[in-house]
Amino acid sequence: MVKRVIICTDGASLGNPGLAAVGAVVEDEQGRLITLISRRIGQATNNQAEYTAIIAALEEAIRLGAEEVDVRSDSQLVVRQIKGEYRVKNASLKPLYKRIRRLQDSLKGFTITHIPSQQNNEAHKLAHLALR
Repeated sequence: MVKRVIICTDGASLGNPGLAAVGAVVEDEQGRLITLISRRIGQATNNQAEYTAIIAALEEAIRLGAEEVDVRSDSQLVVRQIKGEYRVKNASLKPLYKRIRRLQDSLKGFTITHIPSQQNNEAHKLAHLALR
């Protein structure tokens, strides 16, 4: 069981909305790979896919016993909404946002950070691999 994990997530859609998928890399504090997530989620917008990627990764981290999670995403909008810097105005994103809030509440520690897309290559590849 690992107490703290670092997660990089990405969502992708072919069209907006369109066929969508999520990708995530879950590592321990030393950067050792714990698990990968790469799956289709059906029809969704890119922002819905970004949120869903974070949800899938948080659920997996909690299932693995993580108590502290550091999420990294290249979606500036989603990161700022989750941090409370931007309001969630889009009705289709509100339930996803609320789901993330509930998952956060079950953790002892949670951070989310925006990273440049160049630093998110693995999660990006996983999301796009699921679209093939």
